[in-house]
Amino acid sequence: MDFRELQYVLAIQKYGNISKASNALYMTQPALSRFLQNLENELGAPVFKRLGNKYILTYAGERYVEYARQILNIKKELDLEISDIVHNNTGILKVGFPTMRAAYMLPCTLPVFHERYPNVKLAIHEANSETLTEMIVNGDIDLAFYNYFESHPNVGYSVISNEEILLVMSRKNPLADKGVLIEESVYPHMNLKELKHTGIIFQMPGQRTRQSVERLLKREKIEPNIVLQTANITAGYELAAENYGVFFITDTHLKHMPGQERIVCFSIGNPRTTVDFVAAYRKNSYIPFHAEEYMKIVRDFT
Repeated sequence: MDFRELQYVLAIQKYGNISKASNALYMTQPALSRFLQNLENELGAPVFKRLGNKYILTYAGERYVEYARQILNIKKELDLEISDIVHNNTGILKVGFPTMRAAYMLPCTLPVFHERYPNVKLAIHEANSETLTEMIVNGDIDLAFYNYFESHPNVGYSVISNEEILLVMSRKNPLADKGVLIEESVYPHMNLKELKHTGIIFQMPGQRTRQSVERLLKREKIEPNIVLQTANITAGYELAAENYGVFFITDTHLKHMPGQERIVCFSIGNPRTTVDFVAAYRKNSYIPFHAEEYMKIVRDFT
């Protein structure tokens, strides 16, 4: 067995199709089919069930894939560590961001990193936090930055900063003057029970602010009146500014929003609700030198 064989099986599992997998691997379909047939003969068990053109893992295949990922992640860590030992000024660093976060963090951090390490290539992946966590676990990326919600057993976290979740609405909203000034808070406080009959613009279920707010509403026994769901944070903010509904956003995102004279902001919770903005990486794995350096740059920016 060599490492390519493990990658072949993972490609078939990912695409569920020999033709698509062979294209991704830059090899011919007959060659990949012969490899799979030889592997299954060698193992004495089928790795995939064939349902037409669809390839689905058998139980033996599930175990093979699990160990294949572990082996390839160990090899990747070895390669990274050796690379750091030999020359710590070259390489590829794979970093993940939620799309909104990437829009304002990349222009401020990538030029700084590139100036310090011009021979290190950064491969940027944009996805929601749940997808980025999965990519970390599978070894598809080295590092991701997002708001912490709950820990994953195979992911380690380093806190970069602390952010407040705010309720945002138009100044024309009937609730705009319902806030109560609290000494501990920068913003007036809004009792979430006031939202009982108010339309809420929600982020999508896989987004961390949505998850944090849902947990808070559940604790307050409030059933949200959802008028719209959108993954686009800027769109949610703009709709709230136009009095289409109210919206929840972190204070960091809010700093990068235009036309704030149109909206009012409120603290929520008891008396505030905060979340940790973290760097996430595979737990108990080797963290590349350049990943550590990029984490420092992001921390300085925030």
